[in-house]
Amino acid sequence: MSGTRTEPVRVLIVDDEPGLTELLSVAVTEAGWQPYPAPDGHSALRVARARAPHAVVLDGMLPDLDGIQVLRRLRQENPKLPVLMLTARDALEHRIDGLASGADDYVTKPFSLEEVVLRLRALLRRSGAEDRRSGGSVRALGDLVLTEETREVHRDGTRIRLTAKEFDLLSLLLRHPCQVLSKTQILDRVWSSCFDGGGNLVEVYISSLRRKIDKGRTPMIHTVRGVGYAIRPPGDGR
Repeated sequence: MSGTRTEPVRVLIVDDEPGLTELLSVAVTEAGWQPYPAPDGHSALRVARARAPHAVVLDGMLPDLDGIQVLRRLRQENPKLPVLMLTARDALEHRIDGLASGADDYVTKPFSLEEVVLRLRALLRRSGAEDRRSGGSVRALGDLVLTEETREVHRDGTRIRLTAKEFDLLSLLLRHPCQVLSKTQILDRVWSSCFDGGGNLVEVYISSLRRKIDKGRTPMIHTVRGVGYAIRPPGDGR
């Protein structure tokens, strides 16, 4: 038994800034969802029809259609589709128009990726989409099972209690089974930082996870010297 058990939540990301779209896509992927980027309004509508997203992150200012126009067309085809608007800090009128046109929530630029993910998760839970379909809800590798929604971890049927950061670290490893992640990647994705001494912090948490996950069992968390860490099915020592 490995990988996710159900089809991931699909999130349509509509923004004409490639760098921002890439960052949002990474954040959505790290949350356990499937991103579908679109650079403009017409592309967004085509992707929405083809992929039937469970939620939309929509920039208010697009190069072709106005974000409000896209929102209204999305609402015509799916009145219950959760939409999170991205707006400029000083665009109060635009935010009001967006909410009046059916947007469920909005964040102002510049924003933190964590805030976007939290707001999206709230919208998905409210709509029931994450409960029904999220591939990020349950992750399993060998006899290790992690449930995102309840933040519970079991191995061989035994409950394992983790701290918040231990859980986040394990969740990251399970999102990339058998892939070696560097200390820098782990710091950036779990702690959103890369400060002096951060490598030692990662080592401390990896050691703690090993004591809880692997002690007395076939090891799953492995060190690749000079590269980083990977989680693999029991017995796959490579």
